[in-house]
Amino acid sequence: MLKRLADNQEAENKTLTLGREEMEIQQQADVLSEEMLQPPPLWLNNDSQAFLVSLLFHTVLILALAVVPIVAATNQESLALRATPPLEEDEFTLIENVAISEEPSTKPGANSSSDSSMALSTAPILADLSEIPSPSLDPPAINATLNLNNQIARAVGLVRSDVIVKGMTGVGTTGTDGAVDRITYEILRSMEERPTLVVWFFDQSGSLLRRRQEIRDRFDRIYEELGIIGRSQQDPEEARDGDEPLLTSVFAFGEQVHVLTPKPTADIDAIRQAIDSIEMDQSGVERVFSALYKGVEKFKRYRSSRTGRGAERNVMFIAVTDERGDDANGLDATIKECCKYAIPVYVIGVPAPFGRDTTYVKYVDPDPKYDQTPQWAEVDQGPESIMPERVKLGFRDDYYREPVIDSGFGPFALSRLTYETGGIYFTVHSNRRTGRRVRRSEVDPFSSNLEYFFDPEVMVKYRPDYVDTKEYKKRVSDSPLRQVLIQAAQMPRVDTLQNPALRFVKRSDAALATALTTAQQKAARLEPQLAQLAEVLRTGADHRDQEASPRWIAGFDLALGTVLAHKTRAETYNAMLAKAKRGMNFENEKNNTWVLRPADEVSVGSKLEKEGKLARELLTSVAEKHQGTPWGLLARRELRAPIGWKWVEEFTDLNPPARNNRANNNNTPRPGRDDQARMLAPPAPKRPIPKL
Repeated sequence: MLKRLADNQEAENKTLTLGREEMEIQQQADVLSEEMLQPPPLWLNNDSQAFLVSLLFHTVLILALAVVPIVAATNQESLALRATPPLEEDEFTLIENVAISEEPSTKPGANSSSDSSMALSTAPILADLSEIPSPSLDPPAINATLNLNNQIARAVGLVRSDVIVKGMTGVGTTGTDGAVDRITYEILRSMEERPTLVVWFFDQSGSLLRRRQEIRDRFDRIYEELGIIGRSQQDPEEARDGDEPLLTSVFAFGEQVHVLTPKPTADIDAIRQAIDSIEMDQSGVERVFSALYKGVEKFKRYRSSRTGRGAERNVMFIAVTDERGDDANGLDATIKECCKYAIPVYVIGVPAPFGRDTTYVKYVDPDPKYDQTPQWAEVDQGPESIMPERVKLGFRDDYYREPVIDSGFGPFALSRLTYETGGIYFTVHSNRRTGRRVRRSEVDPFSSNLEYFFDPEVMVKYRPDYVDTKEYKKRVSDSPLRQVLIQAAQMPRVDTLQNPALRFVKRSDAALATALTTAQQKAARLEPQLAQLAEVLRTGADHRDQEASPRWIAGFDLALGTVLAHKTRAETYNAMLAKAKRGMNFENEKNNTWVLRPADEVSVGSKLEKEGKLARELLTSVAEKHQGTPWGLLARRELRAPIGWKWVEEFTDLNPPARNNRANNNNTPRPGRDDQARMLAPPAPKRPIPKL
């Protein structure tokens, strides 16, 4: 019984134990079920998995692109160069003696009858410093490959383009020969590309008579240098236009435009006859732009081979004139047509005077039967800019006596025409000399009176803005400095203190005061005008650092410095006279005269002293930073004149002895009959100057 109870108790215990274990297992299962039913973490959701897959894919792609080389095929043409090293080194020979030939050269180039301008680069912009590569020490390559860019391809003739490049202006020559030599070279370059038509436009004014003759006499040489035999012995009608490598046509212009060769020709005799037939135009009007526009309309068919008249030709215009032209309103239309048909315009012209509209030409009557005494005729040859950029000071009543200097460029309209069409403007003057003054007596007949000339290479960075009126005004409006300079340059001419009274004799206190008051009146009239001009220019000083153009900076500094110098000089003169009126005592009792002499110091006011100091600083800066330019020359000239004044006392004899007149006012007796017979013949008749 007890054993059975024990077995039953043990069974119940096992049952309880198994129950507890089942319960624990069931609880663990429930926990696992709950955990499985809960959502997964955020970093293991579907979006995260997609991001990880994308990241892995792009990483593999980037690595593949980095390690796999990509070769891009190019279709660029290449030029193979083969260089063979020399077998032996050339022997260096030292030349000790050089023989100089006095005979002129018969070939064009830097050694021809032209001057150094023949060697100028044709690039529109000259670098400040030349980039000269150092010699390589590596052995020369036997084979080399050079990739052709657009410039090289065009240079070797693989690519032909009618795109207009900018031309050159202000190429100075001392005579017509130098300009013709350079033009001959340009014609040769054009003929190497294709047959060429050259059209000459001659001014009919009397002042251009000698230059027309010089060019006419050089046509034989031009054709010989180009290697072309004249067809004067042949019938010009036997050949078509396309058979001749060079054709020529001649225009003449004055008040009217005349076509002297209705059909272009290669006959030199016909060309000379056409030039000889040019008659002098007495109207004084030169319609150069009308002539050029008419030339485009007449010869534009030669620029296209679709007319059925043979191969396409290059067309070049060459204008010969000594004025700026009276029909500049047609400039834009002429430029548009010339650029449309890729016709470059070359001008054999004259230098434009700096900041002036006119200059004076030395005229000698071309007929020896008339008086050969030189006369001076006013001719329109400037200015070099589209609007005046130089203030007008002094010489208000004597404009003829104002010193005239070269601007470094030609008249604006013609210069812009050559620049826009890819041509060259030649500033021809027979007395061109840089570095020294050309006196009036040295000026050749039919040349303008210009005292100084400047190196074209120095003047390159001072080139005017060759743009149309709209663009020019926009550039001016965008710069406060340019605005005030243009405004000041358009103001009426302001006189300066020229030839003031400097010597005052004290005969009495009243007489001295009267003389001082009279002298003050002239200075008093100048002071308001100079003060107004200075005030206008001062408003641009705060914007000077914003201007980058050397031309505009030099023009503004020169204008403000010069106006302040004249203003200080006039006001100091007036103040010194006022000081004398208040009374001054002579240190030497014998002296009776006060003399006002120029001096560097200003001793009559701190304001005038500051203005004088600023004027000298500006002028000194222009003279140093813009040396070799018109602005630098005028600044140095202004610095020579002191700004202030000082009083010096002297003695004047109030009762000088009378002069002895030995002739006793008798008239010169009439010469004897023999003397009358030996007298010179009457002078040749004198004709008035024609309109030039």
